[in-house]
Amino acid sequence: MTTTASSSTSHHLSPAFPGRAPWGTASKLRAWQQGAMEKYIQEQPRDFLAVATPGAGKTTFALTLASWLLHHHVVQQVTVVAPTEHLKKQWAEAAARIGIKLDPEYSAGPLSREYHGVAVTYAGVGVRPMLHRNRVEQRKTLVILDEIHHAGDSKSWGEACLEAFEPATRRLALTGTPFRSDTNPIPFVTYEEGNDGIRRSAADYTYGYGSALADNVVRPVIFLSYSGNMRWRTKAGDEIAARLGEPMTKDAISQAWRTALDPRGEWMPSVLRAADQRLTEVRKAIPDAGALVIASDQDSARAYAKLIREITGSKATVVLSDDTGASKRIDDFSAGDDRWMVAVRMVSEGVDVPRLAVGVYATTISTPLFFAQAVGRFVRSRRRGETASVFLPTVPDLLTFAHEMERERDHVLDKPKKEGEEDPYAESEKEMEEANREQDEDTGEQDMLPFEALESDAVFDRVMYNGAEFGMQAHPGSEEEQDYLGIPGLLEPDQVQLLLQKRQARQIAHSRKKPDEQADLLELPAERRPVVSHKELMELRRQLNTMVGAYVHQSGKPHGVIHTELRRVCGGPPSAEATAGQLRQRIAKVQEWATRMK
Repeated sequence: MTTTASSSTSHHLSPAFPGRAPWGTASKLRAWQQGAMEKYIQEQPRDFLAVATPGAGKTTFALTLASWLLHHHVVQQVTVVAPTEHLKKQWAEAAARIGIKLDPEYSAGPLSREYHGVAVTYAGVGVRPMLHRNRVEQRKTLVILDEIHHAGDSKSWGEACLEAFEPATRRLALTGTPFRSDTNPIPFVTYEEGNDGIRRSAADYTYGYGSALADNVVRPVIFLSYSGNMRWRTKAGDEIAARLGEPMTKDAISQAWRTALDPRGEWMPSVLRAADQRLTEVRKAIPDAGALVIASDQDSARAYAKLIREITGSKATVVLSDDTGASKRIDDFSAGDDRWMVAVRMVSEGVDVPRLAVGVYATTISTPLFFAQAVGRFVRSRRRGETASVFLPTVPDLLTFAHEMERERDHVLDKPKKEGEEDPYAESEKEMEEANREQDEDTGEQDMLPFEALESDAVFDRVMYNGAEFGMQAHPGSEEEQDYLGIPGLLEPDQVQLLLQKRQARQIAHSRKKPDEQADLLELPAERRPVVSHKELMELRRQLNTMVGAYVHQSGKPHGVIHTELRRVCGGPPSAEATAGQLRQRIAKVQEWATRMK
């Protein structure tokens, strides 16, 4: 068996396969890959969890290790388990380039002697776990579990992986995003209890985004956030108007967000236009740079593609599901130089389209796992100085995730929950279920939404980079917005920071001369404009309810009467839809009433 790549194929290796390799597989390993290999070879563990940020080269590390284990007869065959059909084939192609032959079409029965193993999906293992267990029991097997968090997507998948691969000689678990929004334990992952009594996943080797950025392995990400005025009709028939990014209840944030993403409004066309301008600027330095819109559903994806055609005059590649045709469209887009691709929810994590440099986050999924996977599509670096740009709606959760890009996360098995508190994780359970559906079929759920989007507009809000915020609000098409859209596509990370600081200083100076018609825009620099989180709103509502409860005993009036009186005096909607400012005003008012009665 040969595990060495031939010289004739070496120039076809993907960007994840740098120069010459000490184990005779890929060429020169990156420092983290070398470090992880050395730790593995020294310890020879049965289970090994490697956490490496998207774009860092997990595939290279895994295949180098597989080659070493095969070469030293520690194992006799390899099984790769991937989240999707597309990734399964991608693994087989990458392995073939270094002399490891994996069958991506394997379904049952004996494997042809020409293969060193198989590439399958988690769903496939879930259907026939005993088939894979039998194969593992017959020959010493290395099982590579790609994006291992998917083994916790459902209880049945986790149980199937345990059943199928419990007898494996070696198991290598890989992930760029080890954290999940639920508490399903991930198979073959060790959990350690911290000082707070909470069990968290323990990685054997971690290479985070911050380290990868410092090593120039991944691109720095510039997040461009857009606010705007939204108007929608609720299920009850009430019309509500709100500004995206202003303090609102969870339901109101969700409905304002959906209103922004409605292709019939003005928000999406404005943001797509801005993103296309950014792409044009980036392509001056990176001629084949591409852009991706991550959509919520098929109808929206088609509508966004139509908008892109109208804005750019060029057709966008549309990827609606993870079927064979979609896989070929992704490959064709990756190999070509077309400008735009639109995908439902996302192109699955691990899908290698290194030329993607601009993204539009046009889905309402708001879990840290999904966000990290989505942003991971744009951070794979091909040469030093490339930057990535991701356009977001001004939604508190998304801005928080953008700020936390460089923080390491672990999968938490126990949820901390204080007495009487709402479950802070509960809201993401359904979203994760949605995000992890194997097919992006039209479920008809869009017809049952509890609101109707009426109109929207867009306002450039802020830029986030390296945990800091820059910019002041500006109208689309304004000089201020163009300043940020025109940032060069090739910059060192410290140059990005310096340039953003200069642009903000120039914008602040220019804002003093703005005409009266622009006076409605917020005149505060981004770092002085906090976005109130749902948790803070919950605390304000709890505080108001406590004050009202105390005043009930003092005045003898029912709760409902006091809340109604507060609305009459202070104005605004019911407490569940009130802003932070309105809640604080009501708290102050009920305190004033209580003081008077003493």
